[in-house]
Amino acid sequence: MLSVPTLWTVFVINFLALGLIWAYVTHSYPAFGAARFWTASAFAAAVGASCAMLRVVMTESLLPLLAAGTLMVFAACLAAMGVERFYGKPVAWRRTALTTSLAFAGLSVFIFGYDSMPMRIVVYTIAQVVPFTLTLRLLLSPENGRVSPGARLAGIVAAVIIGIYALRLVGGLLAPGAFAFVSFNGPQSFLVLVLVFLSMALNFGFLLMAMDRLRSEVADLALLDDLTGVGNRRHLVQRLTEECARSDRSGEPFALLVIDLDGFKAINDTFGHAAGDACLQHFTLMAQTRLRPGDMLARTGGDEFCIVLPSSTLREGAMIARRVLEVCRVDAEQCTGKDVPIAVSIGVAQWTREIGLHSDRLIAAADHALYDAKKGGKNGYATYEPKPAIASEQVGQHSVSRLEHAVAP
Repeated sequence: MLSVPTLWTVFVINFLALGLIWAYVTHSYPAFGAARFWTASAFAAAVGASCAMLRVVMTESLLPLLAAGTLMVFAACLAAMGVERFYGKPVAWRRTALTTSLAFAGLSVFIFGYDSMPMRIVVYTIAQVVPFTLTLRLLLSPENGRVSPGARLAGIVAAVIIGIYALRLVGGLLAPGAFAFVSFNGPQSFLVLVLVFLSMALNFGFLLMAMDRLRSEVADLALLDDLTGVGNRRHLVQRLTEECARSDRSGEPFALLVIDLDGFKAINDTFGHAAGDACLQHFTLMAQTRLRPGDMLARTGGDEFCIVLPSSTLREGAMIARRVLEVCRVDAEQCTGKDVPIAVSIGVAQWTREIGLHSDRLIAAADHALYDAKKGGKNGYATYEPKPAIASEQVGQHSVSRLEHAVAP
């Protein structure tokens, strides 16, 4: 049978390895704040396990037991703080300080004031269970409508750890000597071995959570425009495909705006590309102030933008176009000195049954309206309304189009 010191040695090595892994993650992804807490938690647990091993050589002193218990509670609190940071919750430093301090005070009382192993087990168990319980609540709460596999694994492991500490509490009260952390017996050896395994499984769950989050961030970056921070063409096509499928099922229309900055080439040629980039960023900010929750602005390339308006008619699309034109016009009137005024032309189209799942047809219809707005003098918008055709013809063909044009005042 393995002795408890041997198992504690395994415990120390396990947490040192986990600490090194988390330290590497922290170094590689400095913006991933949760990794710093999990790194500190692993190293604190390694030091706590090392203190517990000192009890073997310092048989007359319970100081190693006090240090080990306090550090293990602190490590559990740090792990819980890492979960809080991962989910964007406020990190509870006060709760950690209070839990660790109370654990230290309680263990000190029942070591030096009134020597009672059962009460030490009670204090230690409660102090360990509190952060694990808070961790469990966060891990099993859906994020974006789902619980990630890593969070589910970590939550299950946290629940098992809570259950083991509860059983140890009952066993410690009924037979204190059998469940002391320094007892050389079968039950205690088995308990330490199980905790070693569960600590590895818990951190493996945290690693899966980190991988899932980082993968999602990379996927999000692939859908964003580097310059303006809004969606790119790939994101637009993805969103239009979803909206077309939704409208095809429900019959509810949606609208698309295609936007082009007027005279953008002249801005680049006259003021330089840095000024052109600044214009694109400024227009993005202005346009976003006129959109509704759920609307999507995307830059499709160069000086071209699109706005997807879910559950919107052509009339509502025209209303948003007027809002965008108005904010650009007001901003242009306030330009002074070297400020570059921004003017845009907008084409508006609405999804119809004829378009169906073919998002490219909707884009073509909005482009047709944009072309008409450009011909009408720019700095305005045009709407696309296909004429009813006797013969079945494709949406987007000029022969079935009737356009209304309105120039911003």
